[in-house]
Amino acid sequence: MGIRRMDHVGIIVEDLDAMARFFTALGMELEGRTEVSGRWAERVTGLPGMRTEIAMLAMPDGTGRIELSQFASPAAVGVERPKDEPHGLGYRSVMFEVEDVEESVAQLLPHGAELIGEVVEYEQAYRLCYLRGPEGIIVALAEPLG
Repeated sequence: MGIRRMDHVGIIVEDLDAMARFFTALGMELEGRTEVSGRWAERVTGLPGMRTEIAMLAMPDGTGRIELSQFASPAAVGVERPKDEPHGLGYRSVMFEVEDVEESVAQLLPHGAELIGEVVEYEQAYRLCYLRGPEGIIVALAEPLG
């Protein structure tokens, strides 16, 4: 028995619409939205009365997906948290390869993105940057060089 593939990364959010717009502006495709609830959902999460709305977004090449979840019941925990920082414990970032870093940053700024540091070149191989998106999520962008 062995691992076959990574299916998706799950991210719990406060504003599902804003986060879905952010990731579609980046170039991901919205596969669909639905409510998840019922006995099976309660059993698998261990959360009685669990009810959440999810949006599933896919990479254009089909290699990966992100599942955004907005909990209606029980309420999500950690709402009072400070904005995530690049050196915080736990969730770190999601990195995407893009054709043009500057163009991608420009597309994301109207959707709540903020450049964390600078766009830099790494060993003549990539141009890289980190962005803080809606709700403090950190997204890394990498543009291959040559």
